[in-house]
Amino acid sequence: MADTRYTDEHEWIRMEGDTATVGISKYAQEQLGDVVYVELPEVGTQVAPGGQMAVVESVKAASEVYAPVAGEVAEVNGALVERPEMINQDAEGGAWFVKLKGVDAKAVAGLMDADAYRAYVEGLD
Repeated sequence: MADTRYTDEHEWIRMEGDTATVGISKYAQEQLGDVVYVELPEVGTQVAPGGQMAVVESVKAASEVYAPVAGEVAEVNGALVERPEMINQDAEGGAWFVKLKGVDAKAVAGLMDADAYRAYVEGLD
């Protein structure tokens, strides 16, 4: 499996060839609780690092999902719109949000690896 990187806003990103898959971390979905709604960007949308990319609503709160790096939305996971609860079941797998193209691999490499993210999350509790 490709190397997964994380942001301090709890998004994950995984490079696969020249495409990056992005979603929210297991920790983020646990904080949200039961997800009931997802709003995804349109294909072709340009996203900037730290810019709002999507919205997730749960029984507890609404939360923005931020782009971990710059890129163009090449694909969205339309299944999440129909079945947002997928995020609670497989946040770091099948419940990805978008696939980005035109991503700088060096920017991805500069994000936290799994060990650093785990330490970061442990520091939040």
